Amino acid sequence: MPRPRRSGQSRRRSPAVTLTTAAALWLLIAASTRGQAGPEPAAQVSDQIFKNIQVLKGIPVDEFMDTMGMFSAALGYDCASCHDAKIGGDRAAFAVATPLMQRARAMVVMVNALNKTYFAGQPRVSCFTCHRGNQRPEVVPSLALQYSEYVDDPNAMTILPDRRGSVDQVFDAYYAAIGGRDRAARLTSFIASGTYEGFNTGGGSVPIEIAASAPDRRVQVVRSASGDSVKTFDGRSAWAAEAWRPLPLLALTGGNLAGAKLEALLSFPAGLRTAFSEWQVSSTNIEGREVKVLQGRNANEQPVNFYFDATGLLVRVVRWNRTAVGTVPTQVDYSDYREVADVKMPFRAVVTWTDGQNTIQLRDVRPNVAIEPGRFARPAAYTPAPK
Repeated sequence: MPRPRRSGQSRRRSPAVTLTTAAALWLLIAASTRGQAGPEPAAQVSDQIFKNIQVLKGIPVDEFMDTMGMFSAALGYDCASCHDAKIGGDRAAFAVATPLMQRARAMVVMVNALNKTYFAGQPRVSCFTCHRGNQRPEVVPSLALQYSEYVDDPNAMTILPDRRGSVDQVFDAYYAAIGGRDRAARLTSFIASGTYEGFNTGGGSVPIEIAASAPDRRVQVVRSASGDSVKTFDGRSAWAAEAWRPLPLLALTGGNLAGAKLEALLSFPAGLRTAFSEWQVSSTNIEGREVKVLQGRNANEQPVNFYFDATGLLVRVVRWNRTAVGTVPTQVDYSDYREVADVKMPFRAVVTWTDGQNTIQLRDVRPNVAIEPGRFARPAAYTPAPK
């Protein structure tokens, strides 16, 4: 008899599409919508910014883009797969209602109806529930899948409790690995410089500067020939003034806002233990390495998974953002730990989400420097550099 599938298990699947293509096409959308935003970023919603929006109305612009990422991940598609073939040269073609776009609208209505009718409105069904990376959902059982070896998905939101360890034991090992709680608490600010590369740089490296102040303020500036891209969190609100965004200044909302706060908080590990009201401990494998998993939760927020290797160092964080068509993940992998003010910090971070992947490689970190609070404030709208 085949073994039953345990919660959190899935087969390992190769990516069905290179997501850099999809993410690069967002630049066309960005160019076509600049200048349409009102004076207050918090009021920016999908049908005010984009044309011919039928079923995804009234949602924040950043959530709308994550919804496009859900479509991409669920079907293995990029922008050109669904949109009109003219989008490469005519930005207005994004609004053309192709047959696949019309089909997607019907599917959104169907998914919402299923969740409302059978799950009290909870988002239990999403695009990925049926498609799972395929253009068309499979309706015939696969014997190869049924009898194959299952592989734990390390990024599963539902984790299995591990009675071999406790939350405090994992944190004790983590703080010991980075140099101790007291030393970590003495790190109160830093300014770092290095390189950044991703879909929005064509795969090339450009300079990046990051400034952070405890407990949870952070700003990063990516400098390229086309202009400076800024993302900031001031302890309460987050904004992005980046070239690839659909607006020159975008307020981050929901899970993206929580993600910006988490990114800032992780700059100062001394505050991690108290950042969440509930913790669970589990274990899994990442590329053959056993890791401990701590899942933190706060009321009315998505959980966050933290992964620690055998040395106690934090090697991965996975967070989630809820969209109009389901929940999408963001994964950050940390490596290249080096000492800064007697505290080990990761100098390399690879950020992977449904629209692309970015790599930050730090070169220099100056700890405990004075940083003006205004540096974390709402930035000016992105402006392309003069040609």
